[in-house]
Amino acid sequence: MKGHIYQDIILKQYVRLFRGTMGAEFLFMDANARPHRANIVDECLQSEDITRMDWPAYSPGLNPIEHVWDMLGRRIAVRQPPPTCLQKLWRALLDELCNIPQDQIDNLILSMR
Repeated sequence: MKGHIYQDIILKQYVRLFRGTMGAEFLFMDANARPHRANIVDECLQSEDITRMDWPAYSPGLNPIEHVWDMLGRRIAVRQPPPTCLQKLWRALLDELCNIPQDQIDNLILSMR
């Protein structure tokens, strides 16, 4: 993904709208990937008055969503029978995501400094 695609698809279509809903206290966290750090992305975030969380590059262990993805992957790996096509995988992902207890996600977020 290139910076301009990230800006047009993710930032403008989703992040900007979500920030509008959340208000001034909104703090945006991305994955520090190269497209996330493109000048065009920085300019877009600044023009939309979106504050980006500062955190070290290449540190997925500090990102709560990476741990949620790990939980989700482990839940899919033990499903019997395993998903056999893309449609079944999608359904299994949605089912398992809905079955992760919210308190586990809350505790994960609270454990992050």
